[in-house]
Amino acid sequence: MGPAQLAPVYRALRKAFEDSKNEPDAADFYYGEMEMRRHDHDRPRAERALLAAYWALSGYGLRATRAVVWLLLAMTGTLLLTMLWGLPADSWKPETVGSLSGRQVRLPTGKPDPVNPTNALQERLSTKRFEGSLRVVVNSVIFRSSDQDLTTAGTYTEMASRLTEPVLLGLAVLAIRGRIKR
Repeated sequence: MGPAQLAPVYRALRKAFEDSKNEPDAADFYYGEMEMRRHDHDRPRAERALLAAYWALSGYGLRATRAVVWLLLAMTGTLLLTMLWGLPADSWKPETVGSLSGRQVRLPTGKPDPVNPTNALQERLSTKRFEGSLRVVVNSVIFRSSDQDLTTAGTYTEMASRLTEPVLLGLAVLAIRGRIKR
């Protein structure tokens, strides 16, 4: 028997265990069913690729550790990319200097475009840049904008992280919920 014939068997066994309120054993058969679907070469390649990604990222929503590790890796990658290339070289100091009645006056002005950093990579790994990058990363996990000035690379890094990290967080929550439910 191949994966195509075993998947319905796993599905029927899973359904029987779910109907008898035996969630832990039903989860085992769910995992087997998904494995058979992933290894079935008669299924479309796109479906098998999606199942392979679901398996790798969270063990079909059953492996909490795997999902949390992927989330932490994504957050670390975003943090490093933001520290190295995402934050502008200088924070802008918005002011216009003039004089009024013999006294010097400083007034705020418009914000210039962020400038890409040009110093050495080691110099970009500072506490100040870490704090700014961490703010971007934490906000991206919960779909919020950090309102931090970012370079073009930083903007695209934040956009990518705002798409991927909440998905990984959701997979982690799903897997943890499945563990607690058992």
